[in-house]
Amino acid sequence: MFSALLNIVIPVFGVVGLGALYGRLRPGAALGYVNRANIELFTPALVFSALVMYPLALAEHLPLIAGALVILLPGLLLALLKLKGIERAALILPAMFRNTGNLGIPLMVLAFGEQQLGAIVILFVLSNLLHFSVGMFILSANTSRWLWLRSPVLWAALAGLLVANLHITLPEYVVTTASLLGQISVPLMLFALGIRLMEGELDHLGLALKCNLLYLLAGGLSLLLAIWLLPLKTEWIPLLMLSVSLPPAVLNYMLCEQYHCQPDKVASIVLGGNALSVLVIPLAVWLALHLPG
Repeated sequence: MFSALLNIVIPVFGVVGLGALYGRLRPGAALGYVNRANIELFTPALVFSALVMYPLALAEHLPLIAGALVILLPGLLLALLKLKGIERAALILPAMFRNTGNLGIPLMVLAFGEQQLGAIVILFVLSNLLHFSVGMFILSANTSRWLWLRSPVLWAALAGLLVANLHITLPEYVVTTASLLGQISVPLMLFALGIRLMEGELDHLGLALKCNLLYLLAGGLSLLLAIWLLPLKTEWIPLLMLSVSLPPAVLNYMLCEQYHCQPDKVASIVLGGNALSVLVIPLAVWLALHLPG
């Protein structure tokens, strides 16, 4: 399991490292255009294609959907805190939205099998929907509170849900095109993260460690509350356990970059969380696989 985890995590650091190297060799590389294209085109294509290719039986998974509690509650808990040197939005966004995509999906399938793929995709889509609604609502405190309604990801997710649940048959080339565009999204996020780390300060490691330990604590408390309150199936609990142990999503950095919300510190938090995950995730997987029942 540990070697399999490294096979997932090391390529993540590899792409970030190449971005950092490029940022060192090409200082001042413009990220605005690239990040905007990723948020407005590639990431919506990723969400849409995932929903169309893996239709969700929503009615059967309502308690799991209610498990969004473990996504939002860590941020709500940390909103009660005030850490020196970091804005509240920059603190709570990575607490809520974890790396359920390029790390979470392959890791959960590896640990729990493809028979859980439907539930795994639900967690991924749910996290993205909340990221581009609640997350953007939080970030838009100093602008329009309704700006999140203009998010292409939100509308791409709704379109994917409609296509899948109304059984609308799309031409194969449409789905393939969306899938190809979506495949650009994650590596481009990681590459841009590496460039940002070279542009920012490198003295946020202590803050990054503190934040990520707080995220894990708040996630654990949220998980216990969800298990207590919701009629969750036994096989869903390990998925939620692994979800709260995942590092912050790279997308947090990109959105904070777009909204000018301390992107350098968020980049350090994201990278620090991914580094910490090499220790945290094997423990979380072991605990999830040894849950009673």
